[in-house]
Amino acid sequence: MHDRFGPLDAVCSLPVVQNESVRSYAPGSPERTTIKARLEAMARERIDLPLVINGRDVRTGKLQASVMPHRHGHVLADAHLAGRGEIEAAVAAALQARAGWSATPWQERAAVFLRAADLLSGPCRDTLNAATMLGQSKTVHQAEIDSAAELADFWRFNAAFLAQIYAHQPISSPGTWNRVDYRPLDGFVYAVTPFNFTSIAGNLPTAPALAGNTVLWKPASTAQYSAHFIMNILRQAGLPGGVINLVYGKASEISDIALAHPSFMGVHFTGSTEVFNAIMRRVSEGRYRGYPRLVGETGGKNFILAHPSADVAALATAVLRGGFEYQGQKCSAASRLYVAKSLWPELRDRLAAGIESIAMGDITDFRNFMGAVIDEASWRKLSAAQDEAKHDPAYKLVCGGAADAKEGWFVGPTLVEASDPQARLMKEELFGPIVTAYVYDDAAFAETIGLVDRSNDYGLTGSIFATDVGAVAAALAGLRHTAGNFYINDKPTGAVVGQQPFGGGRASGTNDKAGSMWNLMRWISPRTIKETFVPPKDYRYPFMGES
Repeated sequence: MHDRFGPLDAVCSLPVVQNESVRSYAPGSPERTTIKARLEAMARERIDLPLVINGRDVRTGKLQASVMPHRHGHVLADAHLAGRGEIEAAVAAALQARAGWSATPWQERAAVFLRAADLLSGPCRDTLNAATMLGQSKTVHQAEIDSAAELADFWRFNAAFLAQIYAHQPISSPGTWNRVDYRPLDGFVYAVTPFNFTSIAGNLPTAPALAGNTVLWKPASTAQYSAHFIMNILRQAGLPGGVINLVYGKASEISDIALAHPSFMGVHFTGSTEVFNAIMRRVSEGRYRGYPRLVGETGGKNFILAHPSADVAALATAVLRGGFEYQGQKCSAASRLYVAKSLWPELRDRLAAGIESIAMGDITDFRNFMGAVIDEASWRKLSAAQDEAKHDPAYKLVCGGAADAKEGWFVGPTLVEASDPQARLMKEELFGPIVTAYVYDDAAFAETIGLVDRSNDYGLTGSIFATDVGAVAAALAGLRHTAGNFYINDKPTGAVVGQQPFGGGRASGTNDKAGSMWNLMRWISPRTIKETFVPPKDYRYPFMGES
């Protein structure tokens, strides 16, 4: 790899890192004008999405359409799907690029992603936001906090965290010099990314690459459109060919080839618990050059626990935003609600009024709070859950329950009351705009803490609403392992890079906290080096001398 810096005798400080500002897109703002124009222009085009292998565009002619979820008859792009030959070529390209990229000074690697962050927050901002809005049906606000602010934050903060890791060095005794060499892994990394966050799709391949690894990147089929523009930004920023190889195609076929390769050294994954479990089983049976790193953020059934002392107005806002923003398709979305009986009548009425006021439709109409769910399979699953809530005596449909697939995959915000805290809609991940509430006796708060903890296998996000400090303390203690991201008097969504490192345990993943130095350490294999300046030349020790 070319070293842009040339010989450099310096310990370099990175630019000061801070969170990217979130634009408002309020009426009359300049950003509203430019994003509207970009949306209109991109919607008029039907573009080609080639694979990117060894820095070159590869077209196979086997195409898959990328459509707008809110107008599923509108095709945005056609992605070229990889077959065995292209997948094997992408792995070979990653392995070929390893030596040069890992030997590239870390400042040069960091500079690529810092440039990418500035391109994203500047001239490429409207394009990636518009791609996320059109291809994943996000409102402008949801796209802005995701594909612009959070992805720029990932790229900038990761560089700062890597510098902190490299600076951590051991002490040395007189006559010796001890160092730690923070090596990349001895093989390639396989990044498998989801549809619901463009920022996650951009972070999962780039965090290992920043640490000197080379990557095979498989994005979700429903987010191939935005992945194309992420890759364009990285290439504009100077990412060398072969460092990240972007392949579209059948997940099982790509995984079969990647996980069978002896130089597979890690997976960076966000997706379902079932798929990650299958990857772990497959890896346990493989034969590799070393033990691969398995980093996964998987499912969730995230909760809000409302104590009798909770502020009902704040609680209602948290449920409406936490449960229904981005159609409930966030890993962290509020899905189950445990509410004290004394609060329920007022809260129920507030939530019903809020749900009835929510506007849902085409995200290019900025008056809409919700767009469409991602695809037909999701729509069928969620509309079936709504039907279950309408007809199963274990539930009472409080509000909502509408679904319409004529033009787009629309599932309306839905509030359900469950008489049984172990009912399916209280336990299973739905990944959509359905919130199920269980009403408990005020005197049973302590028992309800245990119920929240034991009700399912997940451990991603959760929150407690209470003005009683004793109740907050009890929830913090009793729910210590129930959520990797825990919130007090706030919705369980909206983690910010550098402020709330994100990830959960139990069936929600390995809790390696994306956007933190803990995550970056997973892509590093330290080597300890001891140098002795004047080595001894006699094996005898002083104690062996004659008295």
